[in-house]
Amino acid sequence: MNKVILVGHLAIDPEVRYTQTGKAVASFRLAVNKRFSHNQQNTADFFNIIAWQKLAEICGNNLTKGRQILVEGFLQTRTYNADDGSKRYTTEVVAQNIEFMGKKTENTVDKSKTQVNDENSADSFGSELPPDEEIPF
Repeated sequence: MNKVILVGHLAIDPEVRYTQTGKAVASFRLAVNKRFSHNQQNTADFFNIIAWQKLAEICGNNLTKGRQILVEGFLQTRTYNADDGSKRYTTEVVAQNIEFMGKKTENTVDKSKTQVNDENSADSFGSELPPDEEIPF
């Protein structure tokens, strides 16, 4: 069985691109803390994460550097030829499910929230959602 579950913080903003056939693909790095004993310093491993199609678009629209997420997926190893002609190998996690965790970082922009000028108006009732319920999935 090939299954990976990681919890960490985004090391960079997701980069969303589109294939020639129009499929969205997002890539980013996830920093995952290592467990440590009381005598050692915190260290982290950095994993390359790939998300496809709708999940890629959700990542691109809602995730930013520093955001804590849970990634569920599988490991994939692939090869490519470098510019110098040498064969290179890379291992990455292909995300099948991503759950947003923790609070949004200060640099995260909430694109789904609308501004209401009069907080006492009937229109503003229920307009604010808790952070965990802002993302529609």
